[in-house]
Amino acid sequence: MPKTPDFPAVPTDGRYPECPVVAVGAVVFNEERVLLVRRGQPPSHDLWAIPGGKVRLGETLQAAAEREILEETGLTVRARPPVYTFDLIEHDAQGRIRFHYVIVDLVADYVAGTISAGDDAREVRWIGPDEIRQLKVSPQTIDLLQRKYGFGRPRADGSPVSNMFR
Repeated sequence: MPKTPDFPAVPTDGRYPECPVVAVGAVVFNEERVLLVRRGQPPSHDLWAIPGGKVRLGETLQAAAEREILEETGLTVRARPPVYTFDLIEHDAQGRIRFHYVIVDLVADYVAGTISAGDDAREVRWIGPDEIRQLKVSPQTIDLLQRKYGFGRPRADGSPVSNMFR
């Protein structure tokens, strides 16, 4: 059996990593609403965002997304291909890198379950395109939802754009 390589230790809370940490999110739509969590921990503390978390060693992106969504929201999803990738780098007051995540968001299908905030989610909700404009949402989440799905972007007449969920 091959030996697992020794990688630098990453603190469990992700602070001050020695290397970037890979994380996933799952973009889940249901009845023209998107699943978002209000983050209870840094980075992006108190902002609404796509739910997700860190990929474990040996875990596929899809398996990580499915596990993280279950842990954070109580919902079972079936993860599909990646749709968006970005870096989340945050520095502390001394200029040191406090967080460095490489985040891969996958589209996912809602399968079953009842919403229940868990893990580091302060709150979890299905959010409609009109409501999203009233919330403090992470810039990456807004960029993804508007660019890829037209979600929450008003038409010239002010009405929301209908969404393309697949």
